[in-house]
Amino acid sequence: MGQKETPGSLACSLSVAPRFKVGEPVMVRFQLTNSTAQALHVLGWHTPFEGLLNNFLLVTRDGVDIPYQGPMMKRGDPMAEDYVSIAPGASADAQVEASLAYDFSKPGRYRIAFRNELLDVATAKAELPHTRDGFKPMTVQCPAVETTIVTP
Repeated sequence: MGQKETPGSLACSLSVAPRFKVGEPVMVRFQLTNSTAQALHVLGWHTPFEGLLNNFLLVTRDGVDIPYQGPMMKRGDPMAEDYVSIAPGASADAQVEASLAYDFSKPGRYRIAFRNELLDVATAKAELPHTRDGFKPMTVQCPAVETTIVTP
């Protein structure tokens, strides 16, 4: 399969509470909104739609990178159920506990960003799943969010 132009447009957003106490779970909400006139099917790999199974967030504390400490999934081709379908004008969202894979144990100002690339986006559900060599990646602009971790 040759590379085709990536379809449509998806708006991406993250949200997080403004502050947490050291030791509290840091929950991050991820949302994709389909602003096209057709359904879009997004492979959930490397996104919060599948949970924390890869390093898809960029986390810093007071400007210093916080390394990812979670699992790294390696796999073959996806199955159709690995895709999240988003109807025209609709949104899909997921929440992850970022503190399970990134160290939020020190007080400070944390910045959390999505790595901005969806591995595969399709417009025709009947074509799914794509093989890895047929993926149609899409870059999404997902503004970073910030939270403060304070001592209890």
